[in-house]
Amino acid sequence: MTEPQPSKPVLYVVVCAAGIAGDVRKLITAAQEQRWEVGVVATPQGLPFLDTHAIEAQTGIPIRSAWRAPSESRSFAPADAIAVAPATFNTVNKWAAGFADNLALSILCEAPGMDIPIAVLPYVNTALAAHPAYRRSLAELREMGVLLGSYEPHRPKAGGGADRFHWDEAVQLLAPSMRNQRA
Repeated sequence: MTEPQPSKPVLYVVVCAAGIAGDVRKLITAAQEQRWEVGVVATPQGLPFLDTHAIEAQTGIPIRSAWRAPSESRSFAPADAIAVAPATFNTVNKWAAGFADNLALSILCEAPGMDIPIAVLPYVNTALAAHPAYRRSLAELREMGVLLGSYEPHRPKAGGGADRFHWDEAVQLLAPSMRNQRA
């Protein structure tokens, strides 16, 4: 079984279940403008938030949200970098604690050990951001070398914040590590 061989660096975009997840095409566009090949991995809960047909048409690659069977061929080449956006409270905490109970978390837990650069753009409300476990999880991710975005949490039960969520920040955070890899 051979893996796809891209001519460009490969960015995995991990998408979690948040109200703004449907806007992930903004991140895909920003990455493609910087000459990335993009593959999307959705958490099982995040998949229903996505327009899978539009995303697959944009990337040319099927969205993954579950492990493939051993007999299935790989749809993605190995990642050169990973962007997690939007990253939910649940995913941030499970990832930092080492839980790998779905494909997205398994990829995230494995990536630091493979020296794959990761940028995470959390999307949480102020009540969740104040939880001690979340603060510890962010510190743990920083210690692992994960690059954190600048999003300021929104008010609870208000939704919103989409206008302040800078999808392209993930590409900007990963740019220095990609220049080093290409050099």
